[in-house]
Amino acid sequence: MSEPEEDDLQEESTEKKKKRETRSVKKKKKKKRDQEKQQQQVEEEEAEQSECVVLRGIFKLGKKSHDVLLTPTRLTWTPITPETPTGEVCMQQPGLVLLEDVFAVKVKRRRAAGKESGGPVLGVALFCSKRNGRRLEEEALHLHNASSEHTHTWYNKLKELLTGFSRPRYVKVFINPSSHRKESVHIYREHVAPLFKMADVRTDITVTERKGYALSVMKECKLDEFDGVVCVGGDGSVAELCHAMVLRAQLDAGSPEKPVKQVLPLGIIPAGSTDVVSCSVHGVRDPVTAALHIILGHKQQVDMCSFTSLGQLVCFGFSAMFGFGGRSLARAEKKRWMPSGRRREYALVKTLARLRPEDCQLSFLPAKTSNKNLIDHLDQDQGPDSEGEESWTTNQGLYISIGIMSIPCLSPHVPQGLAPNSRVSNGSASLIAVGNTSRSEFIKHLKRYNSSSGQFSFSFVETHDVSAVRIRPRSKIGWSEEESEEEGDSRTSPIIQSEGAAFPWNIDGELVEIANEVLIRVHPQLITLYGEEVDEVDEAESTVSCSCI
Repeated sequence: MSEPEEDDLQEESTEKKKKRETRSVKKKKKKKRDQEKQQQQVEEEEAEQSECVVLRGIFKLGKKSHDVLLTPTRLTWTPITPETPTGEVCMQQPGLVLLEDVFAVKVKRRRAAGKESGGPVLGVALFCSKRNGRRLEEEALHLHNASSEHTHTWYNKLKELLTGFSRPRYVKVFINPSSHRKESVHIYREHVAPLFKMADVRTDITVTERKGYALSVMKECKLDEFDGVVCVGGDGSVAELCHAMVLRAQLDAGSPEKPVKQVLPLGIIPAGSTDVVSCSVHGVRDPVTAALHIILGHKQQVDMCSFTSLGQLVCFGFSAMFGFGGRSLARAEKKRWMPSGRRREYALVKTLARLRPEDCQLSFLPAKTSNKNLIDHLDQDQGPDSEGEESWTTNQGLYISIGIMSIPCLSPHVPQGLAPNSRVSNGSASLIAVGNTSRSEFIKHLKRYNSSSGQFSFSFVETHDVSAVRIRPRSKIGWSEEESEEEGDSRTSPIIQSEGAAFPWNIDGELVEIANEVLIRVHPQLITLYGEEVDEVDEAESTVSCSCI
């Protein structure tokens, strides 16, 4: 057997071993979740028995009468069934809804056509959030009772109990009308606004007029009036607003040098072409799910990165790509007249055809698992060799692509995520460095992102959990649309441009050109987002895939 065949078999064996280990880990997690669920059910049953009953009454659900019980945390109903001729009572399992999942309650009335008020009382309607995988869906529970006094007693008590939950009542909404196919206004009006109105969430809406508009508004906005901020747009809009919120927190705290945690939560309504941040914090790309997370007040702390060059802050963000990712985005930005899907594929194919490595010095600081808070150790003006006790690792060479991600970066195009081992709040980022290799091998690496695993099982790919990364180009490597069509030996020789040439970076889907070295630092739990952590990244929905490779 030849050596290449032995290497292939060894790689296949390693891949199978990793898949078995992955399946084993998932089975253990599933078993643990099932045990926790059973324990939770037992605790809920015990709590139900010990909880005091606030109200008890008879309502019709459908065509049958039910005995309905209301406690401070739940509402249960049991069918009222007559005794059998033998005197036995047929016991049925009661229905249950947790009040933490109820986001609105209304009095049902029968109204004549054309009338908007009045009419005889029919009962109470509860609007709940129902889980379907990672999605949250609206569901209505109708309790019918013709007694006006009885109905209003229940309505008032339910409203009183719901006010005890920590939920937003007044939010500032930013809508980017230019996102993706200019559908953001339609998405907000059709899917989000009705839910906000039903849940009595008041809104103050700003439609952004240009890039940087949200940043300028946030600097002057009276944030103490609001319970939260909502962004309707793509990753670029989200990145701009997150950056603005952290800067505003620094301004309010009088700390311009160090990042300050923004206490006010941000809700993200996906309306872009990829919606990486939304998918990473919700697990799915769905405006209804995002809106319900906001209404119900589901919050999670999320890590962010600061990007600085020569001691000057460039921006705050969640992910960045240097090399292939930056060049591909730069080409796509020059073809804005194309539909987003075609533009993305064109840029990908063109960049692959002219694949060239970047010659740079890559330094990184391994993540400290025992230290979740690195904010006290920030000093962005120091170099890797003078960082005190910090132990940096430095490599010099040619890299086709370098990615730094503090979130999994899930999207419909990459359902497993660009950084599947990353989490939104573990205090570290994933560094994925792709060294110099052939075009065919690099394409194999890219194709693996559509599978469940294996994208990092190449000799030219290295991954690290890091708390900081510094990328220092050894020479000025520029990018130009008019690059030579001839490949020559460009795969091993980077293109040298003039002194003023800048490097294209893809930071949260936005093109940023930086001419010098860049320092990226992870700031644990710097921002609060509405949503819930995605435990299993393979549960994210996949509806789109790139067909160009």
